[in-house]
Amino acid sequence: MKIFKFGGASVKSAEAIKQAAKIIGTEHAPLIVVVSAMGKMTNKLEALCSDYFYKKNGIEAHIEDIRHFHYNIIDSLFEKNAEQVKNKIERLLLELHQITVSEPSLCYDFEYDRIVSFGERISTAIVSEYLNSVSLSNRLVDIRTALKTDDNYRDANIDIALSGEFCKKAFTFDGVQRYVTQGFIAGTTTNQTTTLGREGSDYTAAILANLLDAESVTIWKDVPGVMNADPKIFTEAEIMPRISYKEAVELSHCGAQIIHPKTIKPLQNKDIPLRVKSFVNPEAEGSVILSIKEKMEMPPVYIVKKNQLLLTLSPRDFSFVAEEKLSHIFATLAKYRLKLHLVQQSAINFTFLIDYNAQTFDAFIDELQQTYEVLYNKNVTLLTIRHYNERIIEKLTTGKNILVEQRSRLTARFVINEN
Repeated sequence: MKIFKFGGASVKSAEAIKQAAKIIGTEHAPLIVVVSAMGKMTNKLEALCSDYFYKKNGIEAHIEDIRHFHYNIIDSLFEKNAEQVKNKIERLLLELHQITVSEPSLCYDFEYDRIVSFGERISTAIVSEYLNSVSLSNRLVDIRTALKTDDNYRDANIDIALSGEFCKKAFTFDGVQRYVTQGFIAGTTTNQTTTLGREGSDYTAAILANLLDAESVTIWKDVPGVMNADPKIFTEAEIMPRISYKEAVELSHCGAQIIHPKTIKPLQNKDIPLRVKSFVNPEAEGSVILSIKEKMEMPPVYIVKKNQLLLTLSPRDFSFVAEEKLSHIFATLAKYRLKLHLVQQSAINFTFLIDYNAQTFDAFIDELQQTYEVLYNKNVTLLTIRHYNERIIEKLTTGKNILVEQRSRLTARFVINEN
């Protein structure tokens, strides 16, 4: 059994879905197809969620935009039965509408998971119907009934033992060769919707592979494989054909977006290879992430994370930044679901880098200012160079306003002020 994962770019249009179907049709092994929301639909649903939670106008316009986007794809995709497929999607849109006309709870993250999950639910319904229409019979599984999590909304933790039981019942391959299911979303034991963190569809595929002992996982991307840099930023980017699990974890931790950070562990635990292949050119070899014992020569890898927030905290009483202070800082970060990307400490200063979150920024800063002097820079960029050399560092940092610099044996990191 194999698992294919198709991200938003791979199902963003009727033409993309047709290409995905061709790829699926070439695989003769039992297959689970994990699908993300179409295109940038998650962004649209996030905007809807924000306006709903904060009781702003424009809810109906958001829903109509979502309807129009998916109906255009359906009209281009189905020669017959387009209205039948639209009726199925309309039932989901009605469910979404009923949420948005009710009073929101007091928990933004709970509402986020309820609303944003419709992207995956709608996309899988359309993809499943299209595959059936071109004689690629499949069964659609609502992953919320199979992957069970706690109620840590927006970054839920999977109950491995319980999910294993449900997944084995859901994906039996009894009388069916293919399943279609959602990435990114899951469900609690009380049937509330949760999500696994932004870009969590990769993690869904990896967890399913682990629980069901898959032969391999293939992620289909709009790039030819795992690159040593974003080809949209660095024209000289090159493919890395083979990568170890360990190196992949390091790259994802540094911010490489090709693989979700939590994806590697469940695959490494059962020695399941992860392939990253070109959606546009599926015959190409792509990249494979697997167990590699020998030492490999790696090219310099460049990772750029934009829209970062750099903060420096200083205790108001000039006391040392010791364990008690650090514990308070980390607890505050956890409260606002903020993850550290870089840390630097002196006797009375603690500097760190996180993703900028406009929704929580004011409250987060206000809370910190009750205890610390707070300095911050918005809109900074984190540049990571793994397997660096001095020539590469000079090339990429000359003329830049560098606020923080860190180097270890293999990795150099620079916080750059873009303002």
